[in-house]
Amino acid sequence: MNEEAEAVGNLGAQGGDSSRIIVGVDGSGSSRSALRRAVTLARSLQSSLVAITVWEVPEYWSMHEDTGRLALENATRAAAAASEDVFDGDPPEWFSSIVTEGSAARTLIEQSADASMLVVGSRGLGGFSGLLLGSVSAECSRYAECPVLIVRGRRRETEPTTDRRDETQ
Repeated sequence: MNEEAEAVGNLGAQGGDSSRIIVGVDGSGSSRSALRRAVTLARSLQSSLVAITVWEVPEYWSMHEDTGRLALENATRAAAAASEDVFDGDPPEWFSSIVTEGSAARTLIEQSADASMLVVGSRGLGGFSGLLLGSVSAECSRYAECPVLIVRGRRRETEPTTDRRDETQ
């Protein structure tokens, strides 16, 4: 089996474990903070933890031959970098990572049916930096079938603030 196929994983094989925590990882600072918080929760609750990275090729890019392969490679790198950052290259047995194609919100919501908790960052890599809550986290908070924890990234990992109160701290 090649490296890409191993990295992709099988979402169907993860089902049925209601003690599992899932976390959305897209490579953003906010999602890394979510992964760190999910690790803390999984350790304290003795749960398994599954990091899910979802990639999608916009329709207007689908005409380019290598777009899907490049999107998969970028998503796989983002998942690996987040795991490396959080676990210093040595992930525990109770942790797994899945990279899959689709809609991030839809995939996380579907996976929430068999999870005890879904953890997401408050803001991902979307283009609307002024939003306090990203579209994926907002959709997950509305429709997930388990409790959802939305984690704000550390200030240095997210967009700079325009709130003057933060300048005095």
